Amino acid sequence: MRHGFFEPDVLITEMWGAAQPRRDALSSEKRLMLAVLHDAFDCYQKYLFAEDRIGRELFEEAAAWINCTRSQGLFSFESISETLDIEPAYFRRSLAEWHRRRVESRDAQAPTPAIAAPRADLTLPSRASQR
Repeated sequence: MRHGFFEPDVLITEMWGAAQPRRDALSSEKRLMLAVLHDAFDCYQKYLFAEDRIGRELFEEAAAWINCTRSQGLFSFESISETLDIEPAYFRRSLAEWHRRRVESRDAQAPTPAIAAPRADLTLPSRASQR
């Protein structure tokens, strides 16, 4: 079920599309910044439910980078957002909402484990018979 604007492909498409008309005007540094942002967003989306160690690390690194509010360094999320005219708080809120919906959707689709009924024909050996 799609929920409109906050879907990840829509968010990144909008950012990418905003940069495309000005592509000739974008410096190499800005194109690199957009690629860094795109990669972090892709890792966040792709590895949200990763069960392997590498996938979990990629997700956690992307989430930590996106959620870091310090603007130290040229390639921090805050610096890239400022340079590319992206509102970081809006981006984070949108991503958090998308994340919440994905988790709820996954939880709703997860099968409820069946509880096995006790079997009357099953007898456990007594301690005396084990000696």
